[in-house]
Amino acid sequence: MTLQRVWTRGAIYFVLVAFAAWYLMPIYLMLITGLKTYEQVGITKMWALPYPVSLDGFSQAWVKVSANFGNSIMITVPAAIISAFIGSINGYIFAKWKFRGSNTIFMLFLVGMFLPYQGILIPLVQTLMALGLYGSIVGVIFVHCVFGIPITALMFRSYFAGIPNELVDAAKIDGCGFFGIYRHILLPIAFPAFAVVLIWQFTTIWNDYLIGLIVVSNPRLAPVNVAVKNLAGTYTTQWQVQMSGALIAALPTIIVYLALGKFFMRGLLAGSLKG
Repeated sequence: MTLQRVWTRGAIYFVLVAFAAWYLMPIYLMLITGLKTYEQVGITKMWALPYPVSLDGFSQAWVKVSANFGNSIMITVPAAIISAFIGSINGYIFAKWKFRGSNTIFMLFLVGMFLPYQGILIPLVQTLMALGLYGSIVGVIFVHCVFGIPITALMFRSYFAGIPNELVDAAKIDGCGFFGIYRHILLPIAFPAFAVVLIWQFTTIWNDYLIGLIVVSNPRLAPVNVAVKNLAGTYTTQWQVQMSGALIAALPTIIVYLALGKFFMRGLLAGSLKG
């Protein structure tokens, strides 16, 4: 290995480490702040390491957000799974069952990705009240499933478009219908796409704040991000509790990406190569 190559590789690693440190800095601040006592927290002491280390911030935050943490699990898991299956069926239709106006309808689907939530909150609340779902966890699940249709349909359509049409035609000859082709041909080979969509939806739904705040009127039924926001006091804020709560709320998505990140990247690459 030449000296120039060593310097080039060293420079690349240095830049990557610098960027990683930069992006991990908020988590570092959250962690060391959560491990401090109230007296140790301050602007001038922000970068100082906690001494002595205290877990009171985490224990107080967990007592206040544990119920809402469970609410987020009850909302995120079914919403991610249901929206993934709905998106897979829609992607299957748009990729393999071409009909007149299908491209136009698909473009209208994609418009839903760019609609700001703030612009449709009033009709959304009115619709949920008419359906009897307002103020409930089921209502939040329903909203996330609906809002997840455009992006999940796009992801699955890109993946299914790369599957040879000959497989679908052969299944039709063998007597498979609409759902038979989906179940026996496309579903078994769609694991990379499901990995991407489930991770994406899990992260998006778990990190949501606005929908959980508006749709759930009872704070005890609100997701964890709403509870973390409510940790802030009216006149003073216990920053060690606030940061501990924020870290607790962020922990599931961090674990998901650390555990399943390789499947996410494989799925993205598979979709890009096939789409």
